[in-house]
Amino acid sequence: MNAPVVRLTSLAHGGGCGCKLAPAVLQELLAGHPQTAPFKQLLVGAETSDDAAVWKLDDNTCIVATTDFFTPVVDDPRDFGRIAATNALSDVYAMGGKPIFALAILGMPLGKISTEVVRGILEGGASVCAEAGIPVAGGHSIDAPEPIYGLAVIGICRPEQVRRNAEARPGDALILTKALGVGIYSAALKKGVLSGDQYAEMVATTTLLNKIGGEISSDKEVHAVTDVTGFGLLGHAAEMARGSNTKIVIESGKVAFLSAAEELAQAGHVTGASQRNWASYGASVKLDAGLPEWRQHLLTDPQTSGGLLVSCARGSAARILKQIQDAGYPAARIIGRVESGAAEVQVNA
Repeated sequence: MNAPVVRLTSLAHGGGCGCKLAPAVLQELLAGHPQTAPFKQLLVGAETSDDAAVWKLDDNTCIVATTDFFTPVVDDPRDFGRIAATNALSDVYAMGGKPIFALAILGMPLGKISTEVVRGILEGGASVCAEAGIPVAGGHSIDAPEPIYGLAVIGICRPEQVRRNAEARPGDALILTKALGVGIYSAALKKGVLSGDQYAEMVATTTLLNKIGGEISSDKEVHAVTDVTGFGLLGHAAEMARGSNTKIVIESGKVAFLSAAEELAQAGHVTGASQRNWASYGASVKLDAGLPEWRQHLLTDPQTSGGLLVSCARGSAARILKQIQDAGYPAARIIGRVESGAAEVQVNA
């Protein structure tokens, strides 16, 4: 197929996890979702907006299943494939699982993108799966108006290793494993103001597999885990607060950001998704009066292939943080705590 060379991001109305439906819209759509309670082996369904479904196969094995796909967040085909695959695999790691195979999900606008570009996307995704030690065992493709790529991923874990987003406990410390700012970097990239070094920084964080989730799931002091993606830190923290019926307190000054994220946010390079996120869940978030608006945008910034938000026993937090950092996540930080109280998120300046 012959097609002109075009920027992948120019073919999509949004990019990465920023193209997800707003949280408020998703809640409305799922309001009449059939109850899964009759399925006793379904340990995790859609009730708490968790990262993946978990089915208890027997006393020793659970199946972890997820799907994730999106439109391009970068223009390089191979990088797009790598980022999308890393993001999809993250859901299994966040549940405490280990991926065993994946299926590709592909939608491409025929006549607008060459077969060479599509091959690059698929090769990028396959390379990440190879890094994770799993095959891409098949998939499905369609002719679509915008480029779409992602994976359906199947994983396994022991029942006691399942880590939900709904089991944070009062007194826990909160650890975030990656720096924030991917959405802001993506917005700057589309406007042509992201430097080469900043682009490399964005690709490095979005292609860093969240394998650590599967490793710390055997630690009884780790109580709850979720990955921070399209709804931003505050949105996924709000889901944790609602599911656990706890108050989540975030110390914004302790959160790590990509090197130029604060500068770019202050210059106005924020996404529409960030504003939609705030409109969806802002009522359940209390902001310190001294928090500048640009920092709020960073905390609601949609993260494509973001890090894990980990709720763990406070007395073990330093040890667990060191384990995470030593495993290759240097931006990991203790960013807050879990308290008793109304299910809400409090953000301190």
